[in-house]
Parts: sequence; structure tokens; C-alpha cells
Amino acid sequence: MTLQPYPPASRDDLVEELHGIPVSDPYRWLEDPDDPATKDWLTAQEKLLSAEIGALPGRDGFKSRITELLRSGSIGAPVWRGERQFFMRRTPEQEHAVLYTVDPDGTERALLDPMALDPTGLTTLDAWQPDKEGRLLAYQVSVGGDEESSLYLMDVAYGDRIEGPIDRCRYSPVAWLPGGEAFYYVRRLPSTEVPDGEDQFHRRVYLHKVGASTEEDVLIFGDGMEKTNYYGVGVSRDGRWLQISASRGTAPRNDLWLADLSASAPSSPDLVVVQEDVDAQSGLYFGRDGRLYVFTDRDAPRGRICVTDPSTPQFENWRDLIPQDPEAVLSDFAILDDLDRPVMLIGWTRHAISEISVHDLVAGERVGEVPTPGLGTIGGIVERPEGGHEAWFGYTDNTTPPTVQRYDARTGETTLWAASPGAVEVPDVSTERMTYRSADGSEIHMLVISKPGVEGARPTILYGYGGFGISMTPGYSASILSWVEAGGAYAIAQLRGGGEQGEEWHRAGMLANKQNVFDDLHAAAEHLIATGVTTASQLAISGGSNGGLLVGAALTQRPELYAAVVCSAPLLDMIRYELFGLGATWNVEYGTVEKPDEFAWLHAYSPYHHVREGVSYPATLFTVFQSDTRVHPLHAWKMCAALQYAQSSDRPVLLRNETEAGHGARAVSKTIELAADQLTFLAYHTGLTQ
Repeated sequence: MTLQPYPPASRDDLVEELHGIPVSDPYRWLEDPDDPATKDWLTAQEKLLSAEIGALPGRDGFKSRITELLRSGSIGAPVWRGERQFFMRRTPEQEHAVLYTVDPDGTERALLDPMALDPTGLTTLDAWQPDKEGRLLAYQVSVGGDEESSLYLMDVAYGDRIEGPIDRCRYSPVAWLPGGEAFYYVRRLPSTEVPDGEDQFHRRVYLHKVGASTEEDVLIFGDGMEKTNYYGVGVSRDGRWLQISASRGTAPRNDLWLADLSASAPSSPDLVVVQEDVDAQSGLYFGRDGRLYVFTDRDAPRGRICVTDPSTPQFENWRDLIPQDPEAVLSDFAILDDLDRPVMLIGWTRHAISEISVHDLVAGERVGEVPTPGLGTIGGIVERPEGGHEAWFGYTDNTTPPTVQRYDARTGETTLWAASPGAVEVPDVSTERMTYRSADGSEIHMLVISKPGVEGARPTILYGYGGFGISMTPGYSASILSWVEAGGAYAIAQLRGGGEQGEEWHRAGMLANKQNVFDDLHAAAEHLIATGVTTASQLAISGGSNGGLLVGAALTQRPELYAAVVCSAPLLDMIRYELFGLGATWNVEYGTVEKPDEFAWLHAYSPYHHVREGVSYPATLFTVFQSDTRVHPLHAWKMCAALQYAQSSDRPVLLRNETEAGHGARAVSKTIELAADQLTFLAYHTGLTQ
């Protein structure tokens, strides 16, 4: 097909010298979404996209199949408060998952339906937390994908909103005191009290009394601390112990404090240091047996659980209960104590596959394992706050929509507690576990999903993320299943920078080591080609957010290796990324241009700065979201303009710029449209025919 001309985009002769290095930025004008020139350019890009995507075959087929597979709906594990439970469920016809409660008499009712709050589908339920008695509910909603959560309170029995909105509560934990009369939460300072451009930072921990004005909230913690800090807060079930954690941005480490609220007032807690200025992450759990359990990667990059007395919470008093495993990564735990021999359930991932072991609660000795439905992903182990012999956990794999499983420690049996509500016909697929060597010899694992019996080279999508310690685990995906059912292969590489092998694996792909992540992806592509799964002319790569940075670097470093790219919500201008969205919270992962050595890391791979005129680049589709307040769409706008200018072949470079959508949650219908466009584009440029 013949590509229409690209929209004109002026190239400014803008060069800045940073640490003695000239850095050009010809499309900086695209950083201003309100500039008429930017608006005109975006309008022209939308027309080009419509013409190009509209001319491709197969979109209706992908859209129909994705829609059908998403009719599975979803289900979440229950949160218990006495005999009342709370859980999320999405039925086949619903655009968003709904929060339900089951009353003590067994009556189930919808408590929060985003579509009832806003029939346009643009409102999302971001977080929720019932009080310790299950009588009140704190919940947070945002509109249009901006994730600017406002906090409200609801009377659970009547479903009435009793407080709110409280604004500036993005990413705020809520920690209730017993009785439901007050809670701790995190809120940003007003924009009038912070420097220009720093509205997204400067968080503080407050104590709020239900029924009182927020003007009366008591500042508890955070004054004078690092502006990019995120805070966690928790209160033990009996209300005695308060914990507060602080992390600088997304750093894989935290400081931690503890206060005894029986010895100091909740409004002025006497906080003692548990961990400070230590390069490790730790969290506290107050056991019903009076012990303090510490979940930490301190001296244990794959994780361990220690115990101590809450009155002596410091490191020197920790005693190993569950030591680090040499292969598996500790991910979760729960305590079941209504037994003759109380136990602790430990969730692990081994090469990103979940398992649960059973341990004696006192000695930590392994005494068994929890049966799981298959080789998949466990989404958290839930116990009753007051204790018991039962636990619930979410489970999914490549062909299983989300389910909730119930484990009975008295019988040792796992049973299906709740399935996703929609009945769908899931295609038969096979999953092969591969290992390969990266450029420096490191062994990397990869899952390759295909149609059973298919042999020979076929169109393949290679997906990766490689950052922030996030693991690529198996899960139900309508997009993946639709692609594989059509005859393609889908490969998921467990790159360095992720958490599949613990914190050392993460750090092997961050800061000065970021190039390892890109090398791991290139090596995955070469392995897929060498083993006959695909060819370079049939291979696509896909990634979003940090994964968008990954594929952006890949297409500039090895353009000959890939036929097509989908680059979604990406970071691409790594010289100026700290100036926009939440970028300043990520310099602990990537580095900062303020420091010469870290600038050198960033400049060495920044995709926008490595686009070269006259190169034959892969067919590339950028998908971005105008309301994205995490990663500003300007990254893709600038990179798109640069690639369109530089492209020497007739393979298209297109921009899908979606309004009233953001980085995270969205309505199902929006998900379907986006996925259909992405798969249609990749299918055409890798030769997949449905």
C-alpha cells in the first residue's frame, strides 16, 4: 500500500550543551499541547492514522475476537471484615469492575459501580479500603484517565456517601483506627504552597477525623523531607501499632518508623526508627500472637521473613523465620492460626511461576505446600483479620481468566471459590519455556506461546518490560490469545530490570546497567530467529511505559532486527524526562541529567536522540493518551516527528493519540479498540493473515 505524506513538522535548530556535550532537540515545540502548531500537527496525525489503519485488513476479526474473549469478565479475592466481605467483579456486559459487598446475612449487593457514578465510562475506581469493622469505606476515584484521585467515605450498610471529595489523594494509602472514627492518609500539599511545576510531589501523612473538615487534619509526618517521597502507612488490627514508610520516588529501598499508640496519642505518635538510610526494602506485619513479622530484602535480595518483638523492632533484633531461597523469590505471606499447629503460607515465584509453601509458624519449618490449579500467577494471599484456617488467593494463567481459590489448612485442600462470571471458549495454546544467553553471557528466561502443532517461522510479537522490579508473569490476555489463535507466536522475555530473579536482577537493569535490558531484548529476538520460531521480517516488538522506552531503544539500536513496533505511553526523551509527569520520581531508576556520569548513561541510549536520518526503521505505531499524567505523550510526539523525518523506507510511522484516557485503568470498550488497532498494525507488517 502507498503511504500518504507525513504531516509537516518544523525542525528547529535547537542545541543545548550539557556537561560539555551538544544535545539537539529539533521538536521541542511539540512539548506544548496548547500550542496551535502542536494541535494542528496532532489533528493531521489523527487523519493519517485513520486512513492507514482503516485500509488494513483484519481489524474487524481481531476486534470481534478480543471482545468475545473479554466477555470472561473478572473476579477479585475477598477482603474480610468480620462476617462481611468486599470484592471486585466484572460481568461480561460491564465496562468496569464493580465493588460488591456481601452482608453478614449473605445478601450480595453492588457497593460502587463506576458506570453508575459516571455513565460515560470515564470514571475509574482507583482504590478502596473498608474500616476495621466493615462499617465505613474509604474509596478513591478519578476521571478521564488522569489518576488524580479524590477520596470519599461511604456508609456501607446504606450505601450513602458521607464525606468527600478530598482532593490531592493520588496513590494515598488509608489506615483506619479501630472504631472507624479516624484514619491516616497521604495527601499532596496545595499547589499554592509548592514551587511551580511541583504540584505532583510534596506529600504528607495526615490524621483525619471522620465528620471533620480537612482543615482540621493533623499533620503527622513528611514535613521538610524529600519532595518526591511516597509514604506508606498502616495500623495494626488492635490499633496499638502505627507504621510509616518513606521511599524516595520509586527507589527499591525505604525508611521505616514505628509508634506505640498505647503510649502516645494518634495525633502525635512517638515514632522510633526501624530502618533508615539502608539500601533495602522492608515492611511490617503485626501478628495476632504478639510478634512482629518483617518482610525484607535486607541481606536477602530474593526476600526473607524475620520475627522480633514490636518493642524492639530494629535490625539487630531480627531473627530469620523464613530464610532466603536460592532460586525462588518471596512474594507474599499469610498466617493461619486457628489450628493445633499454626502455619504461615508463603507465596513464591520461581522464574515467574507462582507456588505456595506451608511452614510452621513458630519455627519456620516447611511442612507442606498449597495445591494450585497450574503453572500460573497467584495474585495475593488473603486471610481473615481475626485469624482462621482459611486463605483465599487469585489465580490466572495464559488460558484461565481470573479465579479465586480457597485453601483449607485443616484439610490441605484447595478448591475453586469463585470464577470469572463469563463463559468463553478459550483457544488451545501451548507454552514453551526457553532460555538464552544475552550479550554478556547472562541466562535469560522467555515464555513462547503458540498454537499447538504449528511449526516453522511465523509472525511473532516479542514483549518485554525490564524495569522497576516488575515481573512478567503468566496471565489471561485476550490480545495474546487472539494473536496466537490467528497463527502467530507471542514471546514474553523476563529481562533484567524486572523482579523475576529478585532485587539483584532488578538492579542489573537499572541506572548504569540499563543497556543490559536492551541487550537482553536483542538477544531474545536473535534466539527466536536462530531457533526457527520467526524471522526478522516477521518479528514485531511491543512494550508500554518503561517497556515503551525498551522498544524505543531497540528500534534505534537494531532497526534491522525488527519488522514492526508498537510503542505505548513511552519514555523516549531521556534528557528531559524528569521535567514532565512523574518523571522526577524515576531518577532513582534511570539517573538524572544533573550529574555528569548519569547524564552520560541517559544520553547513550535516549531513543529520541539516536534517530538517524536515512535509516530504514521498522513500521512503528506510537499509542499515547492525552490525559496521561505519569508519562506525558510529548515523548511519543517528538519521537514520531523525528522518525517520520528520518525514515528512509516506505514502512509507516504512525501516531495514535487518544483523548480522555490515561496511563492506567480504562473502560473495556476503550481497551478493545486500542488492542484491535495494535494487532491489526502488527499483523499487516509481519505477514499474519487471519
